[in-house]
Amino acid sequence: MSYKNLEIWQLSRDLVVDIHKMTLSKLPKFEMFEEGSQIRKSAKSTKSTIVESYGRRRYKKDFIRFLSYALASNDETIDHLETLFDTGSLEDEELFNSLCKRFKILGKKLNLFIQSVERGHVSEK
Repeated sequence: MSYKNLEIWQLSRDLVVDIHKMTLSKLPKFEMFEEGSQIRKSAKSTKSTIVESYGRRRYKKDFIRFLSYALASNDETIDHLETLFDTGSLEDEELFNSLCKRFKILGKKLNLFIQSVERGHVSEK
């Protein structure tokens, strides 16, 4: 098995791509280096930290800690998205609502995955 088989990684990967596209096409130019840069970093951090947690899956505490970091980056991404919308830099309300919904779903799935690891962690050999 690979981290690429994890639903949370697959959702995160799709969101990274969509956030990248959104920052290139839907934001004012000045946001490319301000909030646009921050939201790209936090979305990518969520995905990369899921990968890093998977690499530490033999060690339950590390596995959970890095999954918690991924959840925190996901929450940060939602905050950046809300800031872009609230300031009027992202005007596409349908896109905003769709992305927010998907990031919240990812957050719920990350929480459930963390709970699953806490309850019944078995490392791969």
